[in-house]
Amino acid sequence: MTLRWYSTVIESTDHRALARWWAEALGWDIMFEDPDEAVLVPPWARELAPRLRFEQVPPGLVFVPVEHRKEGKNRLHLDFAPHTGDDRDEEIARLLALGAARADVGQGPDVSWDVLADPDGNEFCVLSSRED
Repeated sequence: MTLRWYSTVIESTDHRALARWWAEALGWDIMFEDPDEAVLVPPWARELAPRLRFEQVPPGLVFVPVEHRKEGKNRLHLDFAPHTGDDRDEEIARLLALGAARADVGQGPDVSWDVLADPDGNEFCVLSSRED
């Protein structure tokens, strides 16, 4: 048996606004949105999914509403890396301009990544550039 990583679910007090923020940040598509959830998928997912094996279909992000605000550090976070052909500092500046904030989770000054938080305070990392 093979499991497929289907999605990562993110709780938010304004799930639609946070989904739109992440869609802009990642360049992903909002596939579905209603009062109970908003779903993002990579733009290539719809085109490629019919040709891929079940376990190869890329995961999406699902945003669901909650009434409570985030408290404390995430126990799970997402890591992102710009391609070596992209300017990492420009990408971080773009995310900050969209509404991200720098976050201190105890990472220290000499790490090769930056910790940011989305508008709801969910931490994520921007790693050093990667070739693939």
